[in-house]
Amino acid sequence: MERTKIVVTGGAGYIGSHAVVELFEAGYQPIIIDNFSNSRESVLDGIKDILGVAVPCYNIDCGDEAALRGVFDQEADIRGVIHFAAYKAVGESVQQPLKYYQNNVGSLITLLKVMPDYGVSNVVFSSSCTVYGIPDQLPVTEQTPTKPATSPYGNTKKICEDILNDVASVSEGAIRTILLRYFNPIGAHASARIGELPLGVPNNLVPFITQTAAGIREKLTIYGDTYDTPDGTNIRDYVHVVDLAKAHVVAVQRLLEAKGEAVETFNVGTGRGNSVLEVVHAFERATGQKLNYVIGPPRVGDVPAIYADVTKATQELGFKTTTTLDEALASSWKWQQTL
Repeated sequence: MERTKIVVTGGAGYIGSHAVVELFEAGYQPIIIDNFSNSRESVLDGIKDILGVAVPCYNIDCGDEAALRGVFDQEADIRGVIHFAAYKAVGESVQQPLKYYQNNVGSLITLLKVMPDYGVSNVVFSSSCTVYGIPDQLPVTEQTPTKPATSPYGNTKKICEDILNDVASVSEGAIRTILLRYFNPIGAHASARIGELPLGVPNNLVPFITQTAAGIREKLTIYGDTYDTPDGTNIRDYVHVVDLAKAHVVAVQRLLEAKGEAVETFNVGTGRGNSVLEVVHAFERATGQKLNYVIGPPRVGDVPAIYADVTKATQELGFKTTTTLDEALASSWKWQQTL
C-alpha cells in the first residue's frame, strides 16, 4: 500500500526529526526539507538507524520558491506539510531581528504560495506558547489572549499565526491549518539515535544540564531565584519530544479527514508546570548525576511562569502526553552520553 506523503520542513531539526520517525511509524511517507543551517546531516543517519530505511531529504532553503517548487514537482501527490523550519534563539532574534523575520515569516509565505498550485491544502504549523507573552492567568488555554511578544522570535510566531488565519479566511478550504502551540520540548528518542543537538552554546535548559553533567560545561547558571513562584525559579511546562511528535501525527490525521474548522489551535504540553530547580533535582534523581549549578541574575524577557491547559487537545484530538519528567530527563542523559 502506498504511503501518504507529508512534507516536513526543518525535518532534520530536534522536533522535526522525531516527527519524521513518528510519521513513518504511523504509516506515512515523510519528505524532509532542510538546509542544515541549524541542524546536522548526521541526524539523517539516526533516523535511518531507527526506521531501517532512508527518508527522502532535500537540502534546500524553504524561502527559495524555485527550489521548493522543484520538490513539489518531483514528489507527486503530497497531501500535507508540517512546517517546523524556523530560527528559534530568542537572544539572537533580539540582536538580529531582520534575520528572523526574513527566515521565519518569509519561508511560511513562500510555502503558502506554492502549496495551492500543487493541490496541497493541509498544513500543521509549529507555533509556540511565547504568543501568550506574560499571561494574566495560569494555566493558559487556547482562548487566553495573545500578547505583544517579548522578542522578535516570539513575534514571528504571532505573525505567522495571523498570516495562516488570514489565508484560511479567503482561501475557502484551499488551505486548512492546525496551529500547535508547544510548551518546552525535552528528552530524546528511546533509541538514543536522535535528540536535541544544539550548535554552539545551548539556549535551552536541558542540554545545558546534560552538558554540565558530562563535564562539557563547568556549571549550570539558573537565571534568577526571586520570581513569584514557590522556589523563586521560572516555571515551564516540559513536554517529552516524542509525545510532541505524536501530536503532529494526530494533527495530520485530523486535517486529512477534514475534521474541524479551517484553522484550529491546540496547546501541546503536559498540563503541569515544573520550576527550573525541580528539573535540576529530577535530573539528579533520574540519572544519579550531581549537578554543579549557581544562581545568576534574571534574563531580560523571561516569563516568570507558564504552563498549558491541555483540555482541548485531550477532548478534540484525543491526545495526551504519557512520559514523566524523570523519564524524559533520563532519555536526555542517555542521548548526551552517545554524543
